[in-house]
Amino acid sequence: MKKNGRILIFPLLIMGFLVMLTTSCKKETTNSTTLKDFEGNAYKTVTIGTQIWMAENLKTIFFNDGIAIPLVTDNSAWGALNTPAYSWYNNDAASDKDTYGTLYNWYTINSGKICPTGWHVPTDAEWTTLTAFTGVDTIAGAKLKETSFTHWLSPNTGATNEFSFTALPGGYRTETGVYFGIQNYGYWWNSTENNTVSAWNRSMSYGSRGVSRNGSFKQTGFSLRCVKN
Repeated sequence: MKKNGRILIFPLLIMGFLVMLTTSCKKETTNSTTLKDFEGNAYKTVTIGTQIWMAENLKTIFFNDGIAIPLVTDNSAWGALNTPAYSWYNNDAASDKDTYGTLYNWYTINSGKICPTGWHVPTDAEWTTLTAFTGVDTIAGAKLKETSFTHWLSPNTGATNEFSFTALPGGYRTETGVYFGIQNYGYWWNSTENNTVSAWNRSMSYGSRGVSRNGSFKQTGFSLRCVKN
């Protein structure tokens, strides 16, 4: 009887360990749909490690105090800016806003009012925390990118979306106003300046597993993911 008791206890211990492991993973990566911006756009969010991130690109055209962000479609006007502005890829909100979100220049990012109340633009260090938790920079992109070829072009190298971040390739608008790279690349601003004319951002590519850290002109239009305070 004692021998049988030992045989029964061992599977129970294994089952208990698996339950604890599953619970631990849920604490590291969980989803919610409660976040809304000033306009009422709703966003999925995801907990990754100790951080809570938006799991979609921001799409609002208002600051969180209700003031409208200027829409600038003209290329020359865009390149001359040193004040907040936004646009949609190829000035086509109908095709791109809901999926890829809005492209903002860094002056919008630096306003301190672009994220929903209780959230903020991530710093360069907070992006580093994210990529360190999900893997070194050379593989973190694969774990953060949306899978399949619905939005990313083939080969969408290594994409697993393991942490439900669902990074999307919204492309970008250059400092001269030209649009480039939708379905090829995703770029996301952070709040940290590089120098007087540029600021840091992170990017992912359809042909890479990695996350790149770049310094880009502040007039450039990139996507944004906010992080909870």
